[in-house]
Amino acid sequence: MSEAGRSLLQANGETVRESAGETDAGFLWDFWYPALRSTEVRGNQLKTAMLLEVPLVLGRNSEGKAFAMRDSCPHRGIPLSYGRFDGKSLECGYHGWKFEACSGQCVEIPSLTSQDKLKVERIFAGHHPCEEHDGYFWVFMAAPGARLAETISGAPKLATFSEKYRITHLSCELPSHVDQGIIGLMDPAHGPFVHQSWYWRSRHSIHEKEKKFEPIPNGFQMSPHTPSSNSAPYRMLQKYTGEPVTTTIDFVLPNIRTEEIRSGKLWFSSRATVTPVRRDLCRIDFVAAWNLLLPVWIFRMFAEKFLRQDQETMIQQAEGLKHNPRLMLIDDADRPAKWYFGLKANLLEARRTGAAMVHPMNGPVTLHWRS
Repeated sequence: MSEAGRSLLQANGETVRESAGETDAGFLWDFWYPALRSTEVRGNQLKTAMLLEVPLVLGRNSEGKAFAMRDSCPHRGIPLSYGRFDGKSLECGYHGWKFEACSGQCVEIPSLTSQDKLKVERIFAGHHPCEEHDGYFWVFMAAPGARLAETISGAPKLATFSEKYRITHLSCELPSHVDQGIIGLMDPAHGPFVHQSWYWRSRHSIHEKEKKFEPIPNGFQMSPHTPSSNSAPYRMLQKYTGEPVTTTIDFVLPNIRTEEIRSGKLWFSSRATVTPVRRDLCRIDFVAAWNLLLPVWIFRMFAEKFLRQDQETMIQQAEGLKHNPRLMLIDDADRPAKWYFGLKANLLEARRTGAAMVHPMNGPVTLHWRS
């Protein structure tokens, strides 16, 4: 695990260690992760990505089905992405071994003769379940060496509430362990300092807030509520529709934050994921859809600024984390971060023992903080 991942957290006089996870890198396996944008793959092109320090090669077969293989030939280890793809099979560029793209099964070894008894069909390149929707290639990252379950749930999908809507995607890399990226994503108190602006919030707009949270499977929810009065976009939306504005925010393991904003027939839905690339690098993938009268280019202008502000702050934080300082989590503003570490640790313990997972929340909780 990285120095940042090993940092100790002090909370209410109690020192706790960030969950080490199923490997020293502190990753959560057996979940879906977004690997790359759909627009990056065209025709028979092969694209590479890294998830949880596993190199992947991705593409679509001739029928348009997405696939993801470990970018390593099981023969001599050369990346398969250096080979050739005909829309069905991926041929290694070193010795010409061919693998069916959607299963990883070997279909040909050119060097074999009629005297060889090797059963080619028993050889498989590393392969991962892959789905494509919401504009992403999603890859299910099973734990190394573990047998894939016979049935797995599908990759998460962005909630939409009308047939017609606008949609856009943004991303940025953060030079930190995924745990730091995630607790930064859910942090409720940094807005007036990191995201200061006339149209959003400022130091002078800070006031006390009260939010109710409740446990949900593998996560927690900020119960439906009226958005902050110090955010101009919410006030404008309510003035436009003449109806109350409500927002619901969920966080679910391993890395997903969703937000739904509703006002009459108008809605806005977003999903942000913080995906581990390496133990010292993660990536935010953000997708938003809405049926508001809001042009995509205007939304992107503001959203890109928000992401850039978060990225710059995480780059600065990484300078301090490389020295492995002691860190603190305080009540109530940092309680969501505590829940995240509790969820992660309890999930790993449940997987280790086979017992039911214990949720760190006993029931609904009301938190107070100033932002």
